[in-house]
Formats: sequence, structure tokens, C-alpha cells
Amino acid sequence: MTEHAAQTEPTDAAPDAGTAADDPADPVTDSAAATEQEGASTADAEEISPGDAASPATEEPRTGADSVVTALENAGAKTAFGVQGGAIMPVYDALYESDVNHVTMAHEQGAAHAADAYGVVTGEPGVALATSGPGATNLVTGIADASMDSDAMLALTGQVPTDLVGNDAFQETDTTGVTAPITKHNYFADDPDTVGDTVGEAFAYAESGRPGPTLVDLPKDTTLTETESEPGPAEAPAGTKPTPDADPDAVERAARAIESAEWPLCLFGGGVIKGEASEEAREFARENGIPVVTTMPGIGAFPEDDPLCLEWAGMHGTGYANMAITHTDCLIAVGTRFDDRLTGGIPAFAPEAEVVHVDIDPAEISKNVHADYPLIGDAGTVLDQLADAVEDAPAAAEWRDQCEAWQEEYPMTYATPADEPLKPQFVVEAFDEATDDDTIVTTGVGQHQMWAAQFWTFTEPRTWVSSHGLGTMGYGIPAAIGARLAADVEGHEDRDVVCFDGDGSFLMTIQELSVAVRENMDVTIAVLNNEYIGMVRQWQDAFFEGRHMASDYDWMPEFDKIAEAFGARGFRIDEYDEVADTVEDALDYDGPSVVDVHIDPEENVLPMVPSGGANGQFALSEEHL
Repeated sequence: MTEHAAQTEPTDAAPDAGTAADDPADPVTDSAAATEQEGASTADAEEISPGDAASPATEEPRTGADSVVTALENAGAKTAFGVQGGAIMPVYDALYESDVNHVTMAHEQGAAHAADAYGVVTGEPGVALATSGPGATNLVTGIADASMDSDAMLALTGQVPTDLVGNDAFQETDTTGVTAPITKHNYFADDPDTVGDTVGEAFAYAESGRPGPTLVDLPKDTTLTETESEPGPAEAPAGTKPTPDADPDAVERAARAIESAEWPLCLFGGGVIKGEASEEAREFARENGIPVVTTMPGIGAFPEDDPLCLEWAGMHGTGYANMAITHTDCLIAVGTRFDDRLTGGIPAFAPEAEVVHVDIDPAEISKNVHADYPLIGDAGTVLDQLADAVEDAPAAAEWRDQCEAWQEEYPMTYATPADEPLKPQFVVEAFDEATDDDTIVTTGVGQHQMWAAQFWTFTEPRTWVSSHGLGTMGYGIPAAIGARLAADVEGHEDRDVVCFDGDGSFLMTIQELSVAVRENMDVTIAVLNNEYIGMVRQWQDAFFEGRHMASDYDWMPEFDKIAEAFGARGFRIDEYDEVADTVEDALDYDGPSVVDVHIDPEENVLPMVPSGGANGQFALSEEHL
């Protein structure tokens, strides 16, 4: 428990609760109200004291906190991650006898990342809890991460009593104001009679349409006040459920463009996975013989061992994927927002292509890349529409041959000279070979993340769990915890969970290793340790004349020994001949293990498209940068 979470605000008195609002409540500015708070009547204080609150799990909720927990149960939430604290304490008390399994994290940021990863693996919103003030603000990075990657998550934050809001009370922060830009919607729940329905709505809204995080701010008087209201089923707000079908005429026009293409290419993004459309995507590409590239968030949407797959494109994507995007004459993009790490310079992105863009969110259409054929709807539904509408598969045999030629010309290889330190790619491949196809891989952010994406062969959706849009160092360990719980909840306790981390990224959330030990979680963490913030060092060498300002991390501790101090199993690898046996031992260990892998500090991530450059002009060596 963090230090601030152990503290409680001095006042539990509750005013009359108002009506729950969609938008944050206006701050309380009446100085008289602030003065009167200190002299609140003893009777009022006794009326809502925690000792008088009814026991949770009664047939009808007795307090707002009971309603919150009942709403989670009604929504089907099985697991929640969080850190206790004063303002959220009534909700935790109601969780005491709940069927919702709560996992106490070491830091609220870890709770948000664990909830995020839990949602990525299960396809249902993860739940994160935190107290007011610093507890809520510590969730912000994880909420922003979920927002950028369109991951469904519900955050529940404690708040000071409503009559103290706006008075700079102990551990007060305008949580709804802070999180408004990074949530699909947030709620200030100031009515105990409606708070349960508000939580249910927020849960449902997080996973409806384009997924994303929602937040409910819970003043302490709301959660302590008695209520006879029973929350109903979790339902998204009226009018927010999108139409799954694309316009039929637009589909027909797109189908004719696909039929007439000579060099067609499918680009499958994260929306294919989030829309549960991987099977439809695979069928569409195979039926029509169209080569496939994915985005990084779309890894796993299409099997990377399929002859049609060119793997993922973008800044560090494969050379053959980037060449295919550069030369295609018809790009069928599904569930992608065309972010800058994928496109590079927009004018040079797919310059010869007519673009068919399928997305559930109209705001993404032509936002970055112009869509010649916009198809707004659910990924799986629209792919089925397209499959029915395409009458003659495009004549793409010559194009497929060209893509195979690019694969031979720009292979994903690396050298392993005996006189140089261990290469990280070799370690990634060793873990891949030692595990099953359903293994879940989580990562932090940096060079290790790219090597994991490049040299692991992904064949299934929801097995790649990483931070893409926000690029959050420290994501890996808490994500592994969330992924482990998700696999266990789904009855797949035998699935491996492997986290690839960097030394700098690992150090940012290392405290969460204590959670994995406490819960005896079977996770394996491979720290690809080059004693640098590696990606920064690579950019400094390429673009800043080798000035390694604040990127040299030769002060790192011995992570295998740190792991043992936490109660995990620690391993260390320095040489190639140590890799196979150590990987096997780490995977076989029934509990959390950390492998401190000392790799070549000079190794770079290649290929690389310089920021803002053209995808087809990628660097294959350091000399090209």
C-alpha cells in the first residue's frame, strides 16, 4: 500500500446527495459551506458512519458503496485491481464479501496497466480502483494508455465528500476534470440512489463501439449514504451503440475497387482484434488471395506463419511489409487509425493506392489518410459484407510473387558473431520456440518491445499485450499480472505468460513484482539488459552525433538478485550456451521468475524508417541512418 493510501480524510459527514451528472459537478465555492463543515452535527456524522453501514452482499444494497459493487457483479466483472485509501474505503468494505476478486497492486499505475491488460486478453473491461487525490492521479498514465490504444477499462476513484469539493480538502483533486481528455466519458456520482446504475453504464460504455476507458468519481458521502435502490443491468447510454453495417452502396463501390486492383493489400489493425473479427479477416484475405500486413496493435489478427502474411509495418516493421504498403494500388485498411509510427510521412504512405477504410469510429475516417471508400461499421460485419460483395477475386498472382521476392530480399535476420555479446533477437526466438502458440507476451516500451514484436511468431489474437500509442515504459510487469489473471479466469492456467522488458522499463514498475510473488503468479520476465535506455541511445547515435545524454544506465542493479529479494526466482544469462537451459528452467518454475539477460549494448532495432520518412525508404543498417 502506498503511503498516501494509508491516510484518510478527517471528515466522513455526508450532505444531502444530489442527482448524478454526466459532467463534473461545479466546484463548491460557498465559503459558508466550508465553514459549516467543521461544525457538522454529531447526529449527521453518526448517521453515515462506517460502523453503522449495513453489511455488504445483502439482497438489497444498503449503501451507495454496496450499489457500486452490485453493479460490477451485474456487469459480469470478475476481477479488479487497485490500492486502498480513505475516500475509496467504503467501496472496498463492500467488496469484502463480493464475488469480485480484488488484487491489491503496489502502485495505482500498476493497477491501471493490469486492468488494461486484463481487458486486452479477455475482451471485457478491466476494473481499476484508487482513492482520491494522488491515488486518482496515479491512475492517469494507465488511463491515457488505455485511451490511446482503445482498450476497455473502468476506473473507480474515491473523492472527498461533496460539500468539501472545491475547498482544497485533504487528498482532493478534480479527477473528472483531469481525466476528461483521456476517457470516453467520466461521471461525478453524487447520488447514492443512482450511483449503481452509473457504474453499470460506465462499464457497458467502456466496451461498446470503439472501446476505451471510462471513469466514475465517487464522493465518500455518496458511497456511505444508505439507499434502497437496486442497480439494474449494465447498459451503455442510449444512442451510443453504433450501427454495425456499413452503407450497402459504399460496400459495393469498395468491392468493385478491390476486384479491379492488381496489387491489393489488406492492412489489419487493432480494431480487428477488439471487434472479435480475426476469423472474418483471415477468411476474407484467404478467399481473395490478398497479402496481409498488420499494424503493431493488430499483431495476432492474422497468423504470421501464413504464406500471405508480411507481418507488421511501420517505423520498425518488416522491410517487405513496408514495401508492400508503398507499392499497393488498393489498400484495404480495417480497424486502424493510421498513426504516425505506421505511416511515416503521409504524402509517401501508400502513394499509389485507393484506400478502403473500415472503422467503427467515424472520426477516424480520413483523419490522417484520405479514404476513397469509407466504410463505417463493425469490423467483422463489414468484412462479411465485403466478402459477399466481391464477386471476382482480384488477379493478384504476380503481386503475391512480388511480395515473396521482397521477403527474400529483406529478410528479418541478425548476425551472432562469437566475439560479440549476446544478441537479444536470439533470446526472443529461444523463448518463442520453448512455448506454445497461445502464450501471452507482454512488454514494456523500447528496443526490447520491438525485438519481441519482430522475432516472436504470433498466430493468435489477444496474445500480444503492449503499449502502443502512449508508449509507456513500465507497462510490462503489471500487464503480465493482468494477463495472468485473465488467463486464469478463463480457465487457462496452463498458458504461459512471458514479459519482455528493458532494464530502464523494468525499473519503473519493479515494485509490482511483489504482487506476482504474493499471488504466486506463474509469469516469466526476461529483462533484455543493455544498460541503456536503448531506443534513446539508438536515436542519439543516429541523429545527435552519439551524445549519450542521460541514456547510459550502467548503474542498474543485478536484477536476478533483486528478484530473489522479492521472493521470485532469479536467473542470469551472459552467453549463448546458457540460453536454452535457462529459458527452460525459468519457464518450468512454478511462480514468478526474472531472467536478467545481458545483451549487446550496441545492438540496434532494424529495419528503421526515420521519423516522418517514407515507409519504402527504411534503413537496414546503422550506416543508412
